[in-house]
Amino acid sequence: MDSAARISIELRALASTELAILQQRFFKTGFGQYGEGDVFMGIKVPPLRALAKQHRDADLATIATLLHSKFHEERLFALLLLMQFYECATEKERGTAFDLYLDNTAHINNWDLVDVSSPHIVGRHLLNSSRKVLHRMAKSTSLWERRIAIISTLYFIRDNDFDDTLRIAETLLHDEHDLMHKAVGWMLREVGKRDIETEEAFLLQHYHTMPRTMLRYAIERFPEKRRQQYLKGTA
Repeated sequence: MDSAARISIELRALASTELAILQQRFFKTGFGQYGEGDVFMGIKVPPLRALAKQHRDADLATIATLLHSKFHEERLFALLLLMQFYECATEKERGTAFDLYLDNTAHINNWDLVDVSSPHIVGRHLLNSSRKVLHRMAKSTSLWERRIAIISTLYFIRDNDFDDTLRIAETLLHDEHDLMHKAVGWMLREVGKRDIETEEAFLLQHYHTMPRTMLRYAIERFPEKRRQQYLKGTA
């Protein structure tokens, strides 16, 4: 039995049918919804993280196999393993892990999968490199690639580097999907935590036309008086 198969058995031992039903509703897996067709086993994130620590030696072949699973938690587990692999890898191995990630965005297909992994693999890998790939992904027809593009910049934001976040936010300003409104607003809020003047400069230029959800997320931590000024269009 190969490593991926053994891990699958261990994951099934953690599964809960009752939780799986709740998760499939929460992650919008119904017809026409953003997670249409996704299948859950019913495992919470803390047990997945704990088990991942027991498999720090997982290789990229094992990770790739799990990332192609129909089960959401197996794909999430693969991403947790990939993050661990990247942390301890050589520069060459990190490049291979990064390529594996970008070659499999079709399987990184829900917001939690993107959010837990993209800053730590894509953002980290591009910190001192060209970020053109993110700007290409921001224009992708794939919702999840667009989300990867903006959420990956969280790693840059934590390094007080905001330029790509703001440029990608501008690209995504009129994205039609609510999940993107939330993602862009969240990243703008993260910029504001470190540099409120930079965030406000962006907002003052765009807040009259940006989606309401994006604006609400971006100004969530503002003082109430200032928040109301933006909501009422008087900022």
